[in-house]
Amino acid sequence: MAPPTPAYAKSVIKILFVSLIFDLLSFTLILPLFPRLLAFYRAQTDNAVLESIFTTLNAFKASFHRPISSRFDVVLLGGALGSLFSFLQAISSPFLGALSDRYGRRTALLYSMGGNIISVLLWVVATDFPTFLASRVVGGLSEGNVQLAIAIATDVSTPETRGATLALVGAAFSIAFTFGPMLGAFLASKTISLENPFAAAAVFSLALLVVETVFLYWKLPETRPLNEGPSRVDVKSERESKLEKKPEGEKGSEGSSAILLNLTHFLFLLIFSGMEFSLPFMTFDLFNHTSADSGKLLGFVGLLASILQGSFVRRYAPIVVVKTGLASAGISFFLLSRVNTQLELYVAAAFLAVTSACVVTSLTALVSFRTSEKDRGRALGGFRSAGQIGRATGPILFCTLYWWAGRQTAYMVGGTGMVGVAALVFTGIVS
Repeated sequence: MAPPTPAYAKSVIKILFVSLIFDLLSFTLILPLFPRLLAFYRAQTDNAVLESIFTTLNAFKASFHRPISSRFDVVLLGGALGSLFSFLQAISSPFLGALSDRYGRRTALLYSMGGNIISVLLWVVATDFPTFLASRVVGGLSEGNVQLAIAIATDVSTPETRGATLALVGAAFSIAFTFGPMLGAFLASKTISLENPFAAAAVFSLALLVVETVFLYWKLPETRPLNEGPSRVDVKSERESKLEKKPEGEKGSEGSSAILLNLTHFLFLLIFSGMEFSLPFMTFDLFNHTSADSGKLLGFVGLLASILQGSFVRRYAPIVVVKTGLASAGISFFLLSRVNTQLELYVAAAFLAVTSACVVTSLTALVSFRTSEKDRGRALGGFRSAGQIGRATGPILFCTLYWWAGRQTAYMVGGTGMVGVAALVFTGIVS
């Protein structure tokens, strides 16, 4: 069977991009709703599970030397749920990747979509906190759309085009994270059920996933067919096969292994996710930011990241993009440690946008370059799992440092950590 033609690859990438927009809009709808949603469940009587969680969180708050406003109780709970979701992703990602290698990408993706639909169905009927918690657990265990979309994108791309192809995945992220929260906030104002005031957003999220699933079932081909012989994307010319092993501009030393890239992903997200979670605390302390103010800041970051994904990230080699993103991360942390005005905050946010646009997408491309076709799903699953472990633990560690030592120390330590991650990449991954 012939290798994928440019027209075939372009068609598959378009399908993936559309599906990711649907998927990530559904995922981001809930983000601005967490404070009100959790406050709604907390106001219910006879809520033993939620009260037990708040007791633990309050004990955590009480361990610090300075008082922490009760205003952040629901923020902490939202962070705890986010960490749980990431931890479950870390468990499930390698299994989903391995299943896609064995049974096909399309099959694994459709099963993942089924789990996502069940998760959102639980949210639609979540009139109490335990049902909502079950929704997040099911979602964490089944969410594999991004990981599998990346595997499909690498299946149909060549080493020369892979960085640009994966930049489109990053662009879908940036677009969804720019508009999804705004759409969620709008839908939260629409009440279709008094027992679940957020049912309108949940139903819309469900509709997006159902449409996405039908679209994928109808349009997406299997890029890794099940047969005894080589698959469509396994049959490459000799020149392409050599490039796959050591692509031009990305020829790595022995140190540029999957282990090193997984470690980089883990350390990066450990530090970066901690900063993301602490940012609302910092902006509230310094500028008394409201949720609307935080939304504007995140919208600025998302918009700038989208522009960078469509330009810089698509045009330059992944190793160059990763190094640029990590350097920007270090700069942003050092700036945040000294921020005193709104202008300074937005300058630091601009560097964060560079980091958001560059690092994870290009690290993923580097992993795909160093992985054989038959094990690509497993390798990308392990890579994602390493990052999700960092995302699950980073907020706890960073906020502990933030409240114990203060803003300047926390961000200086974070910036120093990012310099260390950058040094690991600059010295360990040779272009």
